[in-house]
Amino acid sequence: MLHTGDGLALTAWWAPATGPARDRTVLVAPGNGGSRVLRVPLARALAAEGFDVLLVEYRGYGGNPGSPTEDGLGADVTAAYRYLVEERRVAPDRLVLFGESLGGAPLTVLATEHPVGALVLRSPFTTLADVGARAYPFLPVRALLRDRFPLLEHVRSVRAPVVVVAGGSDEIVPVAQSRAVADAAGASYVEVPGARHNDTALVSGRAVVGAVVAVAP
Repeated sequence: MLHTGDGLALTAWWAPATGPARDRTVLVAPGNGGSRVLRVPLARALAAEGFDVLLVEYRGYGGNPGSPTEDGLGADVTAAYRYLVEERRVAPDRLVLFGESLGGAPLTVLATEHPVGALVLRSPFTTLADVGARAYPFLPVRALLRDRFPLLEHVRSVRAPVVVVAGGSDEIVPVAQSRAVADAAGASYVEVPGARHNDTALVSGRAVVGAVVAVAP
């Protein structure tokens, strides 16, 4: 249970390492259309590689109380960070942030405000305005288009290593935007040829898991 600064109690899932332990923890923030249920394959794959994994679920998602807002997304991932560092005693330099699409935005801001070991961005966009409401027809928070999360601005301030993973045929976030984020961050860049936004290869495939392993050996 994650307790946010504005008084919400959010359910999250903890997946301990099943492979030889690396003493690294991955905080996973899903995209707008995702949920922790759909990210179980990713958690299993990362756990098999020796990572402990925390699957975050935002307010208003997966039975959690509240309604998503731009400030709320930030509060939710901050609560997850504090849980890991303060309650599970994860050293910040052993913590890997994994942001999938929309989830990459608040995690990038988090990485500018708190020490972390690494940041992995899967299908990141430059700004929500650049992606556009049409690309996110079910986006619950229209106010997000005011864009507190311009990745190109924030990712330049991240001091931890950054890896960007993108699908070559992503129909939601144009691959050029993910490349631009990688360029702005001076990040390692991995592109999965032919992969669409929600293809298994981008959700929990070898390239995605391998990116986490590479940045947090």
